[in-house]
Amino acid sequence: MKSQWECFLQNLGVWEGSFTSFSPQGTFLKDIPSRLTLEGLNNNQTVRLNLCRSGQADMVLEYSSVGGSLLFFENGAFSQGSIQLAPFTEFGAEFGLIYENRRLRLVQLFDQNGQLDKFTLIREHLAGTPTPETPPLQIDDLLGEWQGEAITIYPDLRSRSVSKGDSPDTYSTILKLQLDGTGRLSQSLSFGEHQITSTATVKGSIIHFDQDPQKQIQVLLLPDGASVTSPLQVQLRQPLFLEVGWLIQPNLRQRMVRNYNDKGEWTSLTLVTEKKV
Repeated sequence: MKSQWECFLQNLGVWEGSFTSFSPQGTFLKDIPSRLTLEGLNNNQTVRLNLCRSGQADMVLEYSSVGGSLLFFENGAFSQGSIQLAPFTEFGAEFGLIYENRRLRLVQLFDQNGQLDKFTLIREHLAGTPTPETPPLQIDDLLGEWQGEAITIYPDLRSRSVSKGDSPDTYSTILKLQLDGTGRLSQSLSFGEHQITSTATVKGSIIHFDQDPQKQIQVLLLPDGASVTSPLQVQLRQPLFLEVGWLIQPNLRQRMVRNYNDKGEWTSLTLVTEKKV
């Protein structure tokens, strides 16, 4: 098993791309070209981050360790964000997925009243490598059966034991998505010994899970095979999850889920790699 630091080092390189902002309804707001350099120093004992947007350097950071609100998987995928949902504070998280020479990152934010506020989609490739761009995600791309493997890591002592060589939790998943005769989406998700079924309306690029008025969930379909799952409103004393998906190839998808318990505490991070069968 790699340490968290070794997992972080999977992201070294010069990443070129853009930051694209969207409203909660998926309305395009703006797109800013970006160049992010992650450089290992002192035999990779330190990592320097240099972010330039629109040709202007606007962030320089140095890391000699990682932790706190940030967790990595072995392939370099990661998430960082709020570790606690609290009243009258902004809430949100960044998700980073990585595949060969490409990264897809997404930030979802909620305002001080807990309402879904905005998304930033960050699409990147290693400098000097090809940049295949896929069309915006469509509901038809997701229909069918997806079989995968999930890896769950934890921000508490269990995650630290993972970095010392213990195995994280791994289990198989089956996701089935289909439209009924009225155009309503039905979803069946099996993982481990659990199974969850739900239904949703589909309107253009928005999938709305509206069965429970207290827990309305939205999936927004975005460019380059990206999708983001969010509650419309985060509420105290209610468990919640945030999710980002990436259709890398027509039959290959990754999803990352950040879970919070009913105390608003961040409890786990799960990476699912699934293939259409």
